[in-house]
Amino acid sequence: MSLAAALSRALGTEVAAGSERSVGGGSINSCARFESATGPLFVKYGNPSSLETFQAEADGLAELATARAVRIPKVLAVSALGGIAFLALEWIDLRRGAASSEKRLGELLAAQHRVTRDKFGWRRDNTIGSTPQSNREAADWVEFLREQRLRPQLKLAKNNSAGADLLDSGERLCEQLAHFFTDYRPSPALLHGDLWGGNWGSDASGQPVLFDPAVYFGDREADLAMTRLFGGFGPSFYSAYQSAWPLDPGATSRVALYNLYHVLNHFNLFGGGYLRQALDMSQRLLAELK
Repeated sequence: MSLAAALSRALGTEVAAGSERSVGGGSINSCARFESATGPLFVKYGNPSSLETFQAEADGLAELATARAVRIPKVLAVSALGGIAFLALEWIDLRRGAASSEKRLGELLAAQHRVTRDKFGWRRDNTIGSTPQSNREAADWVEFLREQRLRPQLKLAKNNSAGADLLDSGERLCEQLAHFFTDYRPSPALLHGDLWGGNWGSDASGQPVLFDPAVYFGDREADLAMTRLFGGFGPSFYSAYQSAWPLDPGATSRVALYNLYHVLNHFNLFGGGYLRQALDMSQRLLAELK
């Protein structure tokens, strides 16, 4: 069965055979535009083992949509047919966000972050990139950050032959995490979870759009911290967020702590210079505790 035929069956509408056009949007799975009787589709696809990842992504998009804040692509189908797994979303003509779009994103992200739950984590696990991400719920943020975020990445780093210096400093940091939260008690906020510059854009009207999430409920500072890791967000974004919902005065002291998770993940996925970056970050964070 062709992918177009599988999409037709899952969507209950004709998807034109031969209409597939490869597009950017995925470094792990293939992405394409298809033409259907009801309009164009964005389709992410891979082998059948990708189905669970696609289902988690679809659930994450649906969770973000409940906030009624930033625009989220509508999920049209997620399935595995004919030996191929796929996630079909509405097609949005995305473009790079202008300053006005960044401002609106800051305002709407603050609104999204006001959606809360009574525990940190989420009802299901998902992935960060291609790395499994555990979202086992916890009432205590420090416990969640230590046991569901940093220690799993350190375990992977050990399996990927990271040196004892990183593993030791990472473990010492895990043991002292509470010192970063002596005067700050975050509430569980609905997070995108993988908020770097490549995971947002604006539609034809200039409204911001979020996609490719790694959803969970956590400290809202974690989303804001990641926006600073690889760039892609301008001053209007930060000023708008701050005006809508000011951050704790100590937020800057935790940026590196939250981004260490992502740098460790990049080392575990790609190796290279991320090992040195993770070591430098962990050692600087420990030095701040002296």
